[in-house]
Amino acid sequence: MEKLETYAIGSSLLTYDLIERILKDGTKLTLSDEARKKIQHCRDFLDKKTDENTVPIYGVTTGFGSLCNKHISKEELSTLQENLVKSHSCSVGTPVDETVVRLMLLLKAHALSMGFSGVQVQTVERILDFYNNDVLPVVYDRGSLGASGDLAPLANLFLPLIGEGEVMHKGQRVKGSDILDRFGWKPIKLQSKEGLALLNGTQFMSSNGIKALIDGWHMVNCFDLFGAMSLEAFDGRIEPFWDCIQQVRPHKGQIETGNAFRKILEGSEIIKREKAHVQDPYSFRCIPQVHGAVKDAMHHVTEVLHTEINSVTDNPTVFPDEDLVVSGGNFHGEPIALVFDYMGVALHELGNISERRVAQLILGLRGLPEFLVAKPGLNSGFMIPQYAAASVVSQNKMYAWPASCDSIVSSNGQEDLVSMGANAATKLHKIIDNLKIIASIEFMNAAQGIDFRRPLKSSPIIENVMKAYREEVAFVEDDVVMTDYITKTRQFLDKFDIEF
Repeated sequence: MEKLETYAIGSSLLTYDLIERILKDGTKLTLSDEARKKIQHCRDFLDKKTDENTVPIYGVTTGFGSLCNKHISKEELSTLQENLVKSHSCSVGTPVDETVVRLMLLLKAHALSMGFSGVQVQTVERILDFYNNDVLPVVYDRGSLGASGDLAPLANLFLPLIGEGEVMHKGQRVKGSDILDRFGWKPIKLQSKEGLALLNGTQFMSSNGIKALIDGWHMVNCFDLFGAMSLEAFDGRIEPFWDCIQQVRPHKGQIETGNAFRKILEGSEIIKREKAHVQDPYSFRCIPQVHGAVKDAMHHVTEVLHTEINSVTDNPTVFPDEDLVVSGGNFHGEPIALVFDYMGVALHELGNISERRVAQLILGLRGLPEFLVAKPGLNSGFMIPQYAAASVVSQNKMYAWPASCDSIVSSNGQEDLVSMGANAATKLHKIIDNLKIIASIEFMNAAQGIDFRRPLKSSPIIENVMKAYREEVAFVEDDVVMTDYITKTRQFLDKFDIEF
């Protein structure tokens, strides 16, 4: 596919696939002419509205949250918005991944381009300047309740627009004022409602969710491949993956999994040889059902996120053609908080079933030596990697507990039910990080088991993977430092493009 050099914000709906391509290709962002017209049209309407209207407009001519009854004079509207960004910059904890910051800038620019937020064109253009020049504001991973949008992290994201806060640029941490000087950019003078438009919204939650989707789908593919390798090592049966079985229970993900395994295992001498056993344990036999259910969950999360990232989620919402400024609750993260928790539960299950396959491989069954080593007793072999897998599986069960079950009242009772969607989103990265450890351990075990099946050959797909893997991680003859092997396997996994 030809590299995507530029993409015009506002020219189309965003999708997971498009975003992944933009990130991968290092695509530069521009603002489409249509988006520019919509943004300006809305800004002109809001300026006229504040000049003519004597009725208070939330967040435009009033304070915020429980201070919504405090009227702000016209002369103080700009100061109000700047104060908002400063006072709400309360994200705390660990700086978030730079990919997430890029996604936040991209998704916020896209949301503002729809022309319902009342911002200035130059504000959106400056956001794109930051993205295109790799000026990445320092944002921390905690502090959002996921209800009035992601107030705290979005405030930190946009502090540098007004010359405050800090950014990362070319590996250095730079003050917001200094980065503006470096590029010759003037601080944005926020107009009425602009601070609120920047801070309200679900872009922190959504950006973490998009990154988790990218990484999560990669893990789904990894576990399909390594599950097929484990099936080979265990001398498992192919019948549970036949299409006829899937078609009489036609869940989409189950069908996809059966197709994937048949493709991965096509041409294998091991899978087609006559078996002494009539069926396999559930961790092998039920892979289409378990992996398939995870895929169905991921498809659902993807669909919900597509709706979310193409929505207007700040407040109030400005409808210039209807002469309306409506205060509502589109910033509330409940729709994505729930599916992020669903995604966490689903991804955890990939690790859960994987660890069970690892355990089966070290039991000394079906002609394999106990603990997958030639001299068990003298050597402990692959005994303790299963311990490590069990440990992180257990930790993932803790992380899979739904964050959306919780709520804490904030803003003096005005925000009395919050989604905790940001916590649901950020803990997905912890689950996925653990999955990479579990996947590495299954990969090690499966590769070791397949080598004990020699001289039989597996499928061309698996043999190609084995060849590349063995160039970096050797077969274990006698006990080795297993941490080193797990680390090398994970490094191989991180750079290996899983396609089949």
